[in-house]
Amino acid sequence: MSKFFQALERAAEDQALRRHAPPSVPASAEAPAIAAVVPYRKPQGSLELPREATNGLEEHLVSLVAPTSFAAEEYRALRHLIEQLHKSAKLSVIAVSSPGVADGKTTTAINLAGALAQAPDARVLLVDADLRGSAVAGRVGLDDRAAPGLVDAILNANLALGTVAQVRPHLNLSVLPAGRLSSAPYETLKSPRLGELLAEARRRYDYIVLDTPPLVSFPDCRVIGKWVDGVLIVVTAHRTPRKLFEEALNVTEAAKIVGLVFNGDDRHVSRGSYASYVSRRS
Repeated sequence: MSKFFQALERAAEDQALRRHAPPSVPASAEAPAIAAVVPYRKPQGSLELPREATNGLEEHLVSLVAPTSFAAEEYRALRHLIEQLHKSAKLSVIAVSSPGVADGKTTTAINLAGALAQAPDARVLLVDADLRGSAVAGRVGLDDRAAPGLVDAILNANLALGTVAQVRPHLNLSVLPAGRLSSAPYETLKSPRLGELLAEARRRYDYIVLDTPPLVSFPDCRVIGKWVDGVLIVVTAHRTPRKLFEEALNVTEAAKIVGLVFNGDDRHVSRGSYASYVSRRS
């Protein structure tokens, strides 16, 4: 991970320098460092999808609302990595997590699922497995409590996956919301029933993307880990402490870490273009 630690250190140094420099153009980012850093900007121009397909979607879910935008292209770079691992290592179930809260894991999970769904023959399921802070449904324009979801299917074995996954046909994407509130998230996710549902998902879909709880704060993701093929860890420049990131690596099975998603690196914004920044595992 030496290259990634160097990236974090450079970001911290840049932040310190900016405290004593004239104000620069503000920006934030939401993109995979495995492929490139994408300054987080409102997509320009008209949307490429029918209005009914984008109603209720947040504008920074670029893979869904502006799939031909340059920002969405960066998520396609992450999609390319997952597709290659799908072919070479049979990777199908991908968990997206982060060391702590507010690192952008949910946005990354949704955009990755949206990028994968751009392939017309791909069958993609987006699962909200963050039972402590479920947010996927609302961000893709669904009502999390209007219909049964993941928690309901875990607690009721009579609910098959096909009855709880909600299809967004214009997006070529299925979404499994968290569903009802769980009073014991860890115990719910520890149930063998979750493994049964994900096994069914493997048969029905090519890719299953899970938005999971933060790695360090809760043990939930470690329980989910045994059911997934790979884990993407999302961190944020100027925000994620190195110690917290190291702890996240320590509680994650090293062989399952697919890569690292580096958000919020605004060092290239002043160049007036989207600039690539590679950070692979080493």
